Amino acid sequence: MSLLGIDVGTTGCKSGLFSQDGHLLASAYEEYDFSRPEPGWAQLDSVAVWEQVKRTIRAVAVNASTDPIQAVSVSSLGEAMVPVTQDRQILGPSILNFDLRGEEYLPGLSGIIEDERLYRINGNTLGNHYGLTKLKWIQHHQPELYERTWKFLLWGSFIPFMLGAEPAVDYSLANRTLLFDVDRCNWSDELLKLTGLDRAKLPNVVPAGTVIGQVSGQMAYELGLPANVAIVAGGHDQCLNAVGCGVIQPGRAMYGMGTYLCAVPVFTQRHEPAAMMRLGLNTEHHAAPGQYVNFIYNQGGSIVKWFRDTYAAIERREAQQSGRDIYADLIAEMPKGPSSILALPHWSTTGPPQFISNSSGVLVGLRFETTRGDILKGLIEGITFYLRECLETLPQVGIEVADYCAVGGGSKSDVWLQMTADILGRPFVRPTVNESGILGAAIIAGAGCGVFPSLEAGVEVMVKLDRTFEPDQKMHQIYAGRFEQYKQLWPLMKDYLQKLTA
Repeated sequence: MSLLGIDVGTTGCKSGLFSQDGHLLASAYEEYDFSRPEPGWAQLDSVAVWEQVKRTIRAVAVNASTDPIQAVSVSSLGEAMVPVTQDRQILGPSILNFDLRGEEYLPGLSGIIEDERLYRINGNTLGNHYGLTKLKWIQHHQPELYERTWKFLLWGSFIPFMLGAEPAVDYSLANRTLLFDVDRCNWSDELLKLTGLDRAKLPNVVPAGTVIGQVSGQMAYELGLPANVAIVAGGHDQCLNAVGCGVIQPGRAMYGMGTYLCAVPVFTQRHEPAAMMRLGLNTEHHAAPGQYVNFIYNQGGSIVKWFRDTYAAIERREAQQSGRDIYADLIAEMPKGPSSILALPHWSTTGPPQFISNSSGVLVGLRFETTRGDILKGLIEGITFYLRECLETLPQVGIEVADYCAVGGGSKSDVWLQMTADILGRPFVRPTVNESGILGAAIIAGAGCGVFPSLEAGVEVMVKLDRTFEPDQKMHQIYAGRFEQYKQLWPLMKDYLQKLTA
């Protein structure tokens, strides 16, 4: 029997079929772009993405004739929701977390609930990148859609629902709405009452690994799946990335190198809200039982993708036609030592600790002799410096990270991983399967349907490591100087950039 993992992200979706000992039997990927129908908006075409997800499932299902699929689970982006009817009709697009819609509700919401109270309930502070303000915008600006919607489903609950499951969401994804009670492990009556949102329009909340249904006969026929495939609740993509590379215990962190550059340290107990808030650190459930995580991130992968599409559009098309990896070609152009370019990676709203929206990206050091490789390396250094600034604060609240496990598309590059190890001064381990979102979903599926006696047992069997990148201490010291220069950029540029974006 085999296990199916599905990963739905901001710019692409993937399905992967795994044997019960962790070998990838088949995978399929579809890339898509979000749309901006108006300035400041960003949304996914829910119908189109669902069709692309189905194509990836069909593409891998044909490889399961001799090894039938037993269970499926889904890893997905957070925050964004899809409005659906009870008979599984899609009613509209999915508003992404960096869409500006909903900002108008922040002043009113901050007046009715203090940040520390919100943090004690939800583990996050108020911001427009969560599902709450998007739901408020729909409620007020699209009241007919709000009323017609039976459930607003995060993508990790939407895909299972469309496959035939009951509408259910795990703790890690529910947390991204800002309406979830971390301690009670359910929707917060207090927050729902204060915000005026309808609990009935949200799915049930369950732990990751809960069986929530079976693939319907119609979907099984359409997708080429066997009958009675169990559907298991998955979770937030960063949490399942961590599961898929074995980061399920304290002292380690997953380092995702996809659309978002995201470090996810694991810890066992909640820390004092005031200290966590001061450092901009959230507290959320891991997909691993009894563990918590926080997310330290920026849109680093999107910045590198922007560089590719802006500076290498022709090469990208040529590489696609020949089957080459365009990113490997571009990284090969980077200089050996640190770049002469210093980058402030504020291409869109930043992550913790400040969640800055009124800024923009900055490149310092451009000269006539500057090459494309200099710029790319400066960008990669900048997005890594951004995370380092946050990661260095973790010991202040008792969170220690001994090493990182790197996953995602960027982790395929030895050069990029070594540079990251040099900047952060910690070892980086790369698993054999670097697209760990689909592997994490498959492990969750196996643990949920009884293939493995526990999540830990599934990780032990299915996660295999490739190699370790130790930091070069000489380069670490050189980067320490560049890091000090980087930390001066935002304070120096803040007033100008805020006026520029006003």
